[in-house]
Amino acid sequence: MHKNDVKGVLFDLDGTLADTAPDLIHALNLSLDDAGFSAQPLDKMRHAASHGSLFLVKTAIPDADEALQIRIQQGLLHHYARINGDYSRLFTDLPELLTLLDQQGIPYGVVTNKPARFARPLIEKLNLTHQLKAIISGDSTRYAKPHTAPMLLAAQQIATPPEHILYLGDAERDLVAAHNANMLGGVALWGYLSPHDTPDLWPSRCQFKHGASLKQFFAE
Repeated sequence: MHKNDVKGVLFDLDGTLADTAPDLIHALNLSLDDAGFSAQPLDKMRHAASHGSLFLVKTAIPDADEALQIRIQQGLLHHYARINGDYSRLFTDLPELLTLLDQQGIPYGVVTNKPARFARPLIEKLNLTHQLKAIISGDSTRYAKPHTAPMLLAAQQIATPPEHILYLGDAERDLVAAHNANMLGGVALWGYLSPHDTPDLWPSRCQFKHGASLKQFFAE
């Protein structure tokens, strides 16, 4: 893949554009504490942060019964609504990358499975609301990733043909969605991948080790 192939860029949010794990895991620990469980360390739980609140709970207390897991999930969401964005930051080198894309006239946006009630306040706290040409949440269409519906809606909003869009994500569903939407899939290896993930088997066109290598791709 060559830089000239890319006329637009779309990002997954959690674990790709922004490091949101500190918020999510803090909210998890508040809910665990409410239920009498011990807190979970950030480093142990980081890999689960891209896969939704229930997955976080099941990773923290896999042996608990489902009803208790769901109760703790609801507590997590309650706490998360209050602290959402307080500890999140763009990943290293990505603010400079966005500036570079602006300078080159390349539109960019976000396609996330996070519901709009959480995604939009987070993006506002990251000071990105007016920079992003598309903000597609998990409830913006009838379907979430890996379905193509949110991907194609984002392509319309950034006014770029799918085949000229680089979609960056840190989970297999991101790359499957990009592939099925005829986009150029790129793996964000700096994201929340676990030791069990196999990004070499995901349907991507390229992999980026860190934000610096992605920035270099657009700088060349």
